[in-house]
Amino acid sequence: MKMKRLAVCALASAMLFAGSVTKVGGIGFLVDKYGESINSAINSVMMKEGAGTNYATKVVPIVSIGNSGYIGAAQVIGDADQVAKVEAVGQLEISWNDKLFRIKGLIPMDSKNPTSFSRVQGVGVSAVIDVRV
Repeated sequence: MKMKRLAVCALASAMLFAGSVTKVGGIGFLVDKYGESINSAINSVMMKEGAGTNYATKVVPIVSIGNSGYIGAAQVIGDADQVAKVEAVGQLEISWNDKLFRIKGLIPMDSKNPTSFSRVQGVGVSAVIDVRV
């Protein structure tokens, strides 16, 4: 429990006090270091709210497709062998009609490189941790 609080505090501190560049680099670092604790905390909250799962879950960074920065974190869910392949979630944003409509596509990827990846089939996104940059 102490580690969960530490992970949440570390992520919150990065979001509140760091500059944009530090946040982008810091998100990847925090997810690598505290991803398991963040994942456990999300699973605990979901279970408490009656939305638990028996599928495997994992927290990975969200990378912007078309850019090279980390923009948040996501929890992915699916069969354990497929979840293990996920290195990041790619976010593809599309807007039209003078930005009246917007779609954010979230793609489980086998790489942290948004320009060279394959989609991991059979895996979905169950939670998003947003960070304003």
